[in-house]
Amino acid sequence: MKPCSERPLTGFFRDGCCNTSPADQGAHTVCAVMTAEFLAYSKLAGNDLSTPHPEFGFPGLKPGDNWCLCAARWVQAYEAGHAPRLDLESTHERTLEFVPLAVLQRFAIPG
Repeated sequence: MKPCSERPLTGFFRDGCCNTSPADQGAHTVCAVMTAEFLAYSKLAGNDLSTPHPEFGFPGLKPGDNWCLCAARWVQAYEAGHAPRLDLESTHERTLEFVPLAVLQRFAIPG
């Protein structure tokens, strides 16, 4: 698995990768490419990813940023018609517990 993003630094472990463990109950395994549409959808769904929170070292995301997104959130956005594209080479295989590979491949950015 290749890194998802170091700027901004992403991942459950903040290691730049969508690595996971049993402690990662949210399964932050999808390397999603942020879009304005998805960020607006996510904010309305109760997960504001665009507002900076410097007290937590979070710069806020903008369109074009890659981010290790919770697999369930990606599925929710997919079902609502707002799923962002993803970097399949940076997405953890645990994501397959939530969504079939064929669906992920349809949203994959060209490698």
